[in-house]
Amino acid sequence: MILKIVVLFLVGMGVLAMFGKLKFPGKKRLDAARCASCGRFNIGTGPCACGKGKG
Repeated sequence: MILKIVVLFLVGMGVLAMFGKLKFPGKKRLDAARCASCGRFNIGTGPCACGKGKG
């Protein structure tokens, strides 16, 4: 009984890991919206709050 539970848990974790590896649409756009200097999201067209990146 315990062996079944452990096996089902491991299979479930494997399925979740496969979904985590998928590339979701819009990831490039989200990465482009980050500041190159500090990594914060930059909303709008103005400069970043850190003052180093231009957006």
